[in-house]
Amino acid sequence: MAEMMSSGVELMFAGMGIVFLFLTMLVGSINVMSSLVQRFFPDIPAIGTAPSVSSGIDKNIIAAISAAVHQHRSKHKQN
Repeated sequence: MAEMMSSGVELMFAGMGIVFLFLTMLVGSINVMSSLVQRFFPDIPAIGTAPSVSSGIDKNIIAAISAAVHQHRSKHKQN
């Protein structure tokens, strides 16, 4: 019985060691890929400012959408 327990513990440690090595290699490869991407594809700085999204939308449409959302939420508040 003790022989089976010791072989079970050995198998457990071997499995945990293999998983640890795999995860260590995975983290290392992700770090290497990240550094390669940052080196060969650097971020391009944005020129100017982005246009406002709501500048082309009519204020009446925004008010109608807000009213519809408020009405929907008030109807489905009990659920």
